[in-house]
Amino acid sequence: MSTADLFDEARERLAGAPREALGELLAPRRILGIARAPRIVRTGTAWHLGALLLTDDAVLATGEIVRARAEAIRGYTAESQRRRADLAAAARRGGFDEGETVHIGWRMLDPDAVDRGEASGPLALVDGVPSIRWSAAGGYMPLRRYLDERVGLLLDPPTGA
Repeated sequence: MSTADLFDEARERLAGAPREALGELLAPRRILGIARAPRIVRTGTAWHLGALLLTDDAVLATGEIVRARAEAIRGYTAESQRRRADLAAAARRGGFDEGETVHIGWRMLDPDAVDRGEASGPLALVDGVPSIRWSAAGGYMPLRRYLDERVGLLLDPPTGA
């Protein structure tokens, strides 16, 4: 079975399952030399399957995940916290609901390239089997098994999740 077929099979199983928002960070043009605050605009939705995002017609590698929230003055000890707060506020300015999950910085993947023996992000052909490296430190696991596990978790999340 091809890599694209595995994703098509997953899409069929996920019909009706909840999706999460995809967004793109935009730095608006200056008006009369005055900079405006950046915002995240909605570009679609996808099923979040761990290291992958699956849309109706594409497969994406997960980037950053933020929850939209109103901008507020806060004190931060780390620059990374400040950056995440800025992204959350940018999502809210872009029209996302308070608390809505937004994926940004995702990358398009090419399932056909995997079948040709080329790697595409976390996807690769290992001993003739489409596989995924689900973490930077982890090894590859068969894509079919990964998708079965992730689709199952999305359709029937553990209690309290």
